[in-house]
Amino acid sequence: MSVFLATAAAAAAAAAPEGSGGLPQFDLAKWPGQMVWMLVIFGVMLFLFAKVFVPRVGGTIADREDRISGDIGDARRLKEQADDQVAEAAAEMALARSAAQKLAIDAKAKATADSAAAEALEEARLAETFARAEIRIGDARDRAMSHVREIASDTAQAIVSRLTGREATGDEVKAALAGKA
Repeated sequence: MSVFLATAAAAAAAAAPEGSGGLPQFDLAKWPGQMVWMLVIFGVMLFLFAKVFVPRVGGTIADREDRISGDIGDARRLKEQADDQVAEAAAEMALARSAAQKLAIDAKAKATADSAAAEALEEARLAETFARAEIRIGDARDRAMSHVREIASDTAQAIVSRLTGREATGDEVKAALAGKA
């Protein structure tokens, strides 16, 4: 490789006269100074990266990881609280549902009992009304039946007088209606 460098340096020296300002990186005489500056810059950059940039980035990354893990922990804690609240709400809903069902059953039983009581009362009134109607019907029938004898007696007298031409007496008609002729 040094042969190549020597050849390159010779070519550069031959192509450009002394002090013509060719490329300094091809000037072998300037290489030791360039190497020193490259090592100084490399050392400074290494120091800056090792002591300033990497720790700051590492600290930022560590802070970010801590914040993310803290946020994840908070999220898990909040999720557990939410799950607990959901379970409590479900228990309250079940309790409320059972209370509502009991209330509905009690209301239905009360309504059924009230309806049965009202129905029994109405049936009792209807039975009393029917009994009074039966009594009135029986009385009307008895009155009608008592008049039937009179009507039958009057009708029998009219028939006898038409058929025979003679008037029948009330006692004769009563005896005939009684079956004692």
